[in-house]
Amino acid sequence: MDIHELQAQAITIHDLYDELNLAERGRTWTRADFMLGFVGDVGDLAKLVMAAEGTRSMPGGRPTLEHELADCLWSVLILAHRYGVDLESAFTTTMGELEQTISARLAGRDG
Repeated sequence: MDIHELQAQAITIHDLYDELNLAERGRTWTRADFMLGFVGDVGDLAKLVMAAEGTRSMPGGRPTLEHELADCLWSVLILAHRYGVDLESAFTTTMGELEQTISARLAGRDG
C-alpha cells in the first residue's frame, strides 16, 4: 500500500468519525481537535516505548505499541489532508534537504 492508498483509507475513517461525532456530539472535529488528539496519541506512544525499553510498566505490549503507531500515522495523514499538504512531496523534499545537510556536516568533520 502506498501513501496515497494509506491516506485514502485514513480519510474514510475520518469521514466515519465526522458522522459519528455529528450524531453523538452535534459537531465534527476541527483541525485543532485533530492536533490535540495526535498529541494525546504521541503521549500514549511515548509511554509504550518506555515500557518496551523496560523503564515503565504499561499493559498491552507490542500489539498496543503497533496500535498507537498506527494511530499516530493516521493523525499525520489526516492533518496533512486537512491542511492540504502533499505529504509524499513534502516528505521527499524534507528528506532530501536533511540528507544534504547531514552529509555536508559529516564531510566537514573529515577535513
